[in-house]
Amino acid sequence: MLLHGVGLDHTVWSRVESRLGRTTSAIDLPGHGRQPRLSEPTDLAEMAADVLERMPAGPVHLVGFSLGSLIAQQIAIESPERVRSLACVSSVCARTDDDSAAVRGRLEGAGADFPGSMERALERWFPAEAAAEAGAASSGGVGNSIAKAVDSSGGGVAEVLREEIRPVLFANDPVSYRHAYAVFATGDRELAPRLGEITAPTLAITGELDPGSTPEMSRRLAERIPDTRVVVVPGARHMLPVTHAEVLAGHLGALIDSTATGAGTASRSTTAP
Repeated sequence: MLLHGVGLDHTVWSRVESRLGRTTSAIDLPGHGRQPRLSEPTDLAEMAADVLERMPAGPVHLVGFSLGSLIAQQIAIESPERVRSLACVSSVCARTDDDSAAVRGRLEGAGADFPGSMERALERWFPAEAAAEAGAASSGGVGNSIAKAVDSSGGGVAEVLREEIRPVLFANDPVSYRHAYAVFATGDRELAPRLGEITAPTLAITGELDPGSTPEMSRRLAERIPDTRVVVVPGARHMLPVTHAEVLAGHLGALIDSTATGAGTASRSTTAP
């Protein structure tokens, strides 16, 4: 079960799904994609309850990206019998005061200038200066479809990715987006004292260069969740499901396989190849 990040929709998982080689279900979070817009403020518990109602009755391998990771953690705490394993992809955890101030600034920016806020998000995720690195990535990085698009357009990888994600971001209702973003901005501090209640084998994976969901935050998750493995993807930024789908799918597959064998994740930190 795959949960996307704020402002995105289920399609962000398409590359991972094609590489995972397993039956998957990627759904839209409340207020996103095909789900009804959020007309009023909400909270993490309400968003998690909505997702839980749409999950299969049996335990699932639950994968959350960014905001989706916070929702997945909430579900793993409140309904542990529904979660076989937990993957926290590009997840925030216990933001510092400076981190919290920065995310509040982005929330305020979305209210004052929604289009500008979306463009700034694209630049954070796919900065122009990273185009050369992305263009040189192996199959573990950007997908073949992106490489072909770059070859045919003559443009940079970062711009191709921006153009792919831009319509998804701009399809958001601005009010609904801000309600969801407010949950993203505060949910990590709400969860931090309860992360030790999570019993599912857990993967915390993020990009080495992610400025908002830093490697240190993934290590904080591992300090709090008993059975957690940390993976830091070298040279990667925030959008791992898009830019490093093969690497991500490989680690998700390993987590799923470990639960089948009963090996567990044994809290440790590694660097992805």
